[in-house]
Amino acid sequence: MVNSDQSTKTISLEKYGIKNAKVNYQLSPEQLQSRAVENGQGVETANNTLAVNTGEFTGRSPQDRFIVKDDITKDRVWWGDINIPFDSDKFQKLYDKVVDYLSEKEVYVRDSYACADEHYKLNIRVINEYPWSNMFAYNMFLRPTEDELRDFTPEWTVVNAPGFMADAEIDGTRQHNFAILDFTRKIALIGGTGYTGEIKKGIFSALNFILPVFKDTLPMHCSANVGKDGDTAIFFGLSGTGKTTLSTDANRSLIGDDEHGWTKENTVFNFEGGCYAKVINLSQEQEPEIYGAIKKGAILENVIIDDNGHVDFADTSITQNTRVSYPIYHIENIRQPSSGKNPKHIFFLTADAFGVLPPISKLTPSQAAYHFISGYTAKVAGTEAGVVEPQPSFSACFGAPFMPLHPTKYAEMLSKKMKDAGVNVWLVNTGWTGGPYGVGTRIKLKYTRAMINAVLNGHLGLYNYEDYHIHSVFGVAQPRRCPGVPTEVLSPRTTWNDDEAYYKMAFKLSNEFRNNFKQFESYASEEIRRGGPQRYAF
Repeated sequence: MVNSDQSTKTISLEKYGIKNAKVNYQLSPEQLQSRAVENGQGVETANNTLAVNTGEFTGRSPQDRFIVKDDITKDRVWWGDINIPFDSDKFQKLYDKVVDYLSEKEVYVRDSYACADEHYKLNIRVINEYPWSNMFAYNMFLRPTEDELRDFTPEWTVVNAPGFMADAEIDGTRQHNFAILDFTRKIALIGGTGYTGEIKKGIFSALNFILPVFKDTLPMHCSANVGKDGDTAIFFGLSGTGKTTLSTDANRSLIGDDEHGWTKENTVFNFEGGCYAKVINLSQEQEPEIYGAIKKGAILENVIIDDNGHVDFADTSITQNTRVSYPIYHIENIRQPSSGKNPKHIFFLTADAFGVLPPISKLTPSQAAYHFISGYTAKVAGTEAGVVEPQPSFSACFGAPFMPLHPTKYAEMLSKKMKDAGVNVWLVNTGWTGGPYGVGTRIKLKYTRAMINAVLNGHLGLYNYEDYHIHSVFGVAQPRRCPGVPTEVLSPRTTWNDDEAYYKMAFKLSNEFRNNFKQFESYASEEIRRGGPQRYAF
């Protein structure tokens, strides 16, 4: 039987191999939050936001992400350390174990979909062991109407069992946790980890294969918003670089904060129905829209709460990767439906902890392709064990862990779309200035916002060539002036007050770029190769 106050539809899980389970179908967020608190799996903050601890895993586990190697994937997937092959027979045996584990338990089922564009819609059924995981699925996927639910047929299924532990020697996994995609069975199988991000990233990874291979559509790890004149802006960037923060703008309508498709008809659409934002050092003053979205219906993950129910966003004693998920309607200024046309500007966001990249620079088409394939940001001391000084971090296409195809496939699609649409591409450093991490300071958010607003308002585009300085190491064009930004901030070398130290660090980073790109050189055109720094030094 099905327990639900949200839908009159009844379903059975027998066809999935889950037998005699107590099925809670399409429960409301309020019901799911209540269940989580009653079960001792979460607490409510002072403003009634649900807060949970995801347990052993507070982030994704890339080494435990697999793709079943079969007739669909064997000649298409870029196999290696990112896309790790998994045997089809072993998948079936492991799947049978997981559904047997869920049998006779109380489970939570949600029908939802991904892709806000009707032509690319992907129906999803999510089967969760825990109520708060199902609430996450409500927040992050798109929500069908009651009429849509009556005739709902799922195409993909997510089976999520955090309490199931694999036996690596028998099951073929690396350790007890796993996230496995099977494109023939159309199943995302997740076990041994309570980190909810694996649920959404499983479907995102599937779409990163399906859309370019079968739909001629570019999937993107990015955020996007739309101006009052209908101009769409796209923000690429790895975790911690500001995708969510910078795309959430009171003067522009938010399309989405993390995952989008760019169609051959030159439209951009959101995959999701919510946002999943980092909350480390979150403040109402700096990020009012995100701060205001944290209310009943949102889920805080791995934060510290005092005895009065107040969250300490600066406390990272559990993890630096503290998170909140919330449905997109918690943001007031959103685009409905979640799509836009005519992309005009693309921003590549990087948190450069070496402090040498300009806070903003304009890229040529070849530089845009090079930096897209490189996907650079930096790790700073304390973010991971053993990191004691800034370390470069490269993730192809600003999302390599979620990209089943070779990065050059996505880069070629992006380059073509940029040229066809006449898009301007900007490299934005949201990291350090005046020196590397530990010496310099983080670029002020108000300056970054001012630079992005200047681009979107057309102010930087009005400048002539002589109003830009070509960076002597990276070759990018950095503006000499920008409304709302002190002139000295625009030149990273000037902020250092030590030319020799600056250039030594700049060449150090440029060498890291070149060394990383060696793995792509045989696939990249001469034009793309010319987009990077052109010489070694020091």
